Amino acid sequence: MTTRYRRTRLMTALGVTVTLALGACGGDGGDSAANDDPIVVGISLPLTGDFSEPGKGVQRGYEAWAKITNDKGGLLGRKVELKILDDQSNADRVVADYEQLIGKDEVDLVVGPFSTRLVVPAARVAEEYGMLFVEPAGAAREVFQQGFKNLFYAAPAVADDHYNYLAEYLLALPADQRPKTAAYAAMDDPFAQGTAYGLKAKLEAAGVRTVVDEVYPPNTTDFGSIAAKIATAKADLVVGGSQYQDGVNLIVALQQLRYQPKLAAFSTAPTNPEFAAAIGNKTEGIIAPTGYTQKAPYPSNVEFVEKYTAQFGSPPEEDEANAYTTGQVVAAAVAAAGCAEQGECQKKLVDWLRKNTVETVVGPLSWDETGKPKGAHMIQQWVGGEIQIVLPADARETTLVYPKPAW
Repeated sequence: MTTRYRRTRLMTALGVTVTLALGACGGDGGDSAANDDPIVVGISLPLTGDFSEPGKGVQRGYEAWAKITNDKGGLLGRKVELKILDDQSNADRVVADYEQLIGKDEVDLVVGPFSTRLVVPAARVAEEYGMLFVEPAGAAREVFQQGFKNLFYAAPAVADDHYNYLAEYLLALPADQRPKTAAYAAMDDPFAQGTAYGLKAKLEAAGVRTVVDEVYPPNTTDFGSIAAKIATAKADLVVGGSQYQDGVNLIVALQQLRYQPKLAAFSTAPTNPEFAAAIGNKTEGIIAPTGYTQKAPYPSNVEFVEKYTAQFGSPPEEDEANAYTTGQVVAAAVAAAGCAEQGECQKKLVDWLRKNTVETVVGPLSWDETGKPKGAHMIQQWVGGEIQIVLPADARETTLVYPKPAW
């Protein structure tokens, strides 16, 4: 990319920079060990705006990864330093941020933001510069239809596959118990719609009739009319393609109408620590997909939960774990390639990840040629006042409750 081209594009680069120099460097590793400069990792995150709640969780996950890595001597014997910009949940801003980080600030590595809406434009910038781009939150189908060569999603499954185990469970029920109708309400967001419509496609193919299909803008706060349509239709199953606050608001609206589905499934929201209190502690039976559990026995997860809790005062949730996993994937590639800088090194990092499996806090990860992971999400349900794994059978902590109790 020419200097003039960089300068032209960088004129819009804006952002508040947070630099984190954590721990001390030490250890030995490859040719880069002779370099005492830190390995700078550039990140743009939605710390304000529509996605600020999960964005701050992702920030904590990255910070935990940097601290734990540095406490062990860093990468290639060099300290890891995070350079974080606030994209304000804005796609134009995230483009400017990554152009600044790569072209102007000349960071060594970049990792992804939160939300498919921000991952796709950010990944385009990384691709233009030939940078490895591991990301924690771009799970929608469209991410993997762009032809990106350098992108890897650091989670077990993409959005369309989040509910695979639930679909299998429901469709295996005896015909007289299987839900006959379903209502879907999804935020106009590729990830949120992907989770809901991935399940919708599987159930419709098996004969479960869709009676409500609503898409709402990300800034929606009043869910009275959508809830009324769902309640009037008396759908057996309600599926919310939601982030946090919209999921809470829709559930509260449904509760107020005394609508009682046989099953209620919402992406993201039920896994949030504040969820139970936000809906009046009427959580019993609510389902959500998850790619992470604090109880997973993977060695790095045991360490992550312990050290994250010591650092932040409470255990990590899925957003934090996805960011930490992103760091683990990048670190594995850096260690294997023996380098971490712009230029030819980036191709070495990409090539290594294409051919290898990485052990992470969410289990072993490997990817297809589009950067799509080859795994599946677990299914959680609120049972006995806590959210527990119910599917698949070999990972479950308790048995799935169906139909769900009244809320």
